[in-house]
Amino acid sequence: MTNWRAAVVGFLVITVLGAVGVVVPGLGQLAAGLIGGFVAGYMAGGSLGSGAWHGLLAGSLGGIAAAAILWLGLTVIGFVGGPVGAALGSLGGLVLAVSIVAFSMIVALESAVAGAIGAAVAGDEEPRRRTAAR
Repeated sequence: MTNWRAAVVGFLVITVLGAVGVVVPGLGQLAAGLIGGFVAGYMAGGSLGSGAWHGLLAGSLGGIAAAAILWLGLTVIGFVGGPVGAALGSLGGLVLAVSIVAFSMIVALESAVAGAIGAAVAGDEEPRRRTAAR
């Protein structure tokens, strides 16, 4: 079962660290994905598969959200150019959005690996701690 709290917290970690990581392109984004995936996997706990799943969710949510925002932005900007500009802006935005989603799914694999490591570190202790707190 998916622990959406773990996935959303991992996504937020990736988003915040990714924004800070813009200063150091590449290295900053890689570290953000690894740390966010680890946090999601650690919070979810359980098996390696569960940690990988939650890390993958956390890593791919950011790419999907970015693609939706860019597509909407390019579509709105395209309307300034009239009907032809709107058609070109919408098409360009759609192509960009699909490309970003595909790229984010590939990059989310690093978050999945980090999530599996996070679940291995958490072991069975984290789910028991969460259950006892309820």
